[in-house]
Amino acid sequence: MPWPTWEQAVVAAALSLLLGLVLRRRPSRLTAYVEPAAAEFALVAGLYAVWRLARMLPIASTDGALRRAHEIASLEQALHLPAELSLQLFVLRHDRLVDLSAWYYASLHVPALIAFLVWLFYRHRDHYPHWRNALALVTAGCLVIRFVRVAPPRFLGELGYVDLTHFSGPSVYSADPTTGVSDQFAAMPSIHVAWAAVVSLGIVAASTSRWRWVFLLHVVLTMLVVAATGNHWWLDGVVALALLWVALALDTAVRTRLRSADRPVSGPELRP
Repeated sequence: MPWPTWEQAVVAAALSLLLGLVLRRRPSRLTAYVEPAAAEFALVAGLYAVWRLARMLPIASTDGALRRAHEIASLEQALHLPAELSLQLFVLRHDRLVDLSAWYYASLHVPALIAFLVWLFYRHRDHYPHWRNALALVTAGCLVIRFVRVAPPRFLGELGYVDLTHFSGPSVYSADPTTGVSDQFAAMPSIHVAWAAVVSLGIVAASTSRWRWVFLLHVVLTMLVVAATGNHWWLDGVVALALLWVALALDTAVRTRLRSADRPVSGPELRP
């Protein structure tokens, strides 16, 4: 299923804004429920349109991508991180794991994110702006860093890596690494891991259920899957997590500053 275009997102945002204005001028019993949702959908659709436009910026160059991939592999080895190749070879020995890994990588990160945003908006509205802002900031950070070209492990066949989807499962990439919906030489950082972390950590932070910790499995499994499929290095996920931490801290700092600015300053008490 193709991604919605930025034009479609702009139209959806405009229609949503129009719906909100109509409900405000002609209030009904549904206004209190639908108007906030329409305004938020318009904002998210607008951000999505900006994201799609940013991804369309021409970055046909692959200069340095393979060299940087080799440097990351050497750095991970120096840090004594487990090799992505070991995980990939383990998965390749089990056909069912190959299918599940390819499906998880290609299919789950967007629906999980949408479901999380809808759940958070309707069940924990007070937490929603913080995590929506963090999502926007971490996605923007990933878009900026992608200008530093980095090849994923599956391009380093000389080290033994393969593209898992050649054996089974769906692929989100075209044969030409410079074309297609997804930028194949933007491995650093992993937007899959960034979005999965928003979902997992957001649920843990907002929910009060004792089962909320189970959802940490989503970001853990995503880290494993992006490595097993040969689409990302471990450090791609680590950088994505660091970007999310910065985004959350930045949003918290700005909110704190705004609250302090809005707080009235109490002066000395005047007596008659």
